[in-house]
Amino acid sequence: MSKTEPKKEPASFEEAVKRLEEIVARMETGAEDLDAMVKDFEEGRALVDFCGKKLTAIERKVEILTRRADGSVSAEPFKEEP
Repeated sequence: MSKTEPKKEPASFEEAVKRLEEIVARMETGAEDLDAMVKDFEEGRALVDFCGKKLTAIERKVEILTRRADGSVSAEPFKEEP
């Protein structure tokens, strides 16, 4: 497999980020031809989509435990700060 062929879906968020960093570094050199850069861009876009989906799924799972005045604990959905 050459360095510009799209890879299968990454096994993890961290693997996807590492691959994105490799693609960005390679594209920043400007040493690739246009076709290779387009393939890298396509792979990078797919990796960004993968990461976005992973982050959305994790955000849905995140809960903040809060202690009520009566001492009981409840789970509330994660709320992003403005």
